Amino acid sequence: MTYPHTPGHRNVDTSMAAADAIAPKLGRLQRMAHRAIRHAGAAGLTADELAARLGMDRCSIQPRTSELKRKGLIRDSGQRRPNATGKLAIVWIAS
Repeated sequence: MTYPHTPGHRNVDTSMAAADAIAPKLGRLQRMAHRAIRHAGAAGLTADELAARLGMDRCSIQPRTSELKRKGLIRDSGQRRPNATGKLAIVWIAS
C-alpha cells in the first residue's frame, strides 16, 4: 500500500522513522479526524481546531487532513480562519 493509505515521509531517516511509528495507528487516527470533521458540519475545522477537538498534538493530526483529502473524504471549504500563529488556515469539511 502507498500514501495516503500509509503515512507519508520526506525520504529522510527521521521522517521515515516517524512514519513507521505512526503506521500502526494510521487508520484509527484517520477515522477519528474524519468523524470530527463530519460532525463539525458546514462550520468545518482547521487543523489546529481538529487537534484541539481530539485532544491531540497538531503534528500528529495535521498530516491526516492531507491523507483524508487525497482519499476524497474531506475537502477545502474555501473558508479560512486564523490558526495558533495568527496565519489563515484551511477550514476542512466532509466531502
